[in-house]
Amino acid sequence: MSRKILLSLLAALACLAATPARADRDVLWHLVHDLCAPHQQAGEAPKPCDLVDLANGEDKGVALLKDRVGVSQYLAIPTRKVTGIDDPLVLAPDAPNYFAFAWAQRAKLDAKLGIALPREAVSIAVNSAFRRSQDQLHLHLDCLRADVMATLKADSQTFDDTWRAMAEPLNGRVYFARRLLSADLVDAKPFELLASGVEGAKDHMNYETLAVVGATFAGQPGFILLADHAELADGGSAEDIQDHDCALAKR
Repeated sequence: MSRKILLSLLAALACLAATPARADRDVLWHLVHDLCAPHQQAGEAPKPCDLVDLANGEDKGVALLKDRVGVSQYLAIPTRKVTGIDDPLVLAPDAPNYFAFAWAQRAKLDAKLGIALPREAVSIAVNSAFRRSQDQLHLHLDCLRADVMATLKADSQTFDDTWRAMAEPLNGRVYFARRLLSADLVDAKPFELLASGVEGAKDHMNYETLAVVGATFAGQPGFILLADHAELADGGSAEDIQDHDCALAKR
C-alpha cells in the first residue's frame, strides 16, 4: 500500500468520532487487513496496530489497535471480514474468542494511564448495528464509568447465571445482566451466552449491544455480562457505560 493511501486511512480513522455518519465505514477493516496483518506476516512491527495474533491463521486472527478517542481505549478487531455483532461468524463454533483476547490486553490500559486499574474498572463493549460507526467488528476495551461501577458493585451479589433485567438503570438504560465465573474469559463465549440466554437475541443480533465488566464474587474472579436491545430510535449502546477519559484513574 502506498504512503498516500496509508495517510488517508489514518486521517479517516482520526475523524470517525467527530463525523461517524459520513466517515468511511471500512477504515478499520482496511487498516487491519491491508496494513496490520501484512506487516505482521512480513516479520515487521504490525503498525498501525499494537499487536496482531495470527497464531491460528489469518481467518482466526485478532488485532489490537489504539483508538484515537480516549486516553486508553483500545479496539480488538478480527483480521478477517466480520461485519459486527450481527454477523453469523461471531456465533460460529470455531470463532475466535474475541473477548478473551481483549481482556488479556488490559495491561495496556494500565500502561497508558500509569496506574493499575482494579478488575471492576475494566470493561469490553460491542455496539449494536445501529450505533456502530464501522462495518468491521470491533470490541472497545476501556475504563468503566464511575457511576456504573458503583451501581454494579452494589448489585453484584444479586447476579447469578441467569439473565435478568437490572433493578437499577445504567446511564439511563435498563440492562439485562448475569454473572459469569471465569478468571480470563478463555472458558466462555459472551456472544453465545447472549444469543442463547436472552429471549429473541439470536434472531435479532443486529439489535443487541453487549458489555463484559470485570467483577469478583465471594473472592472468585468473574465478570458481569450486560445486554441491551438497542433500536435506531432510542440509540442504546454498551459503549455508553464506558468512560474514555477514565476518571477512575484520576481518583
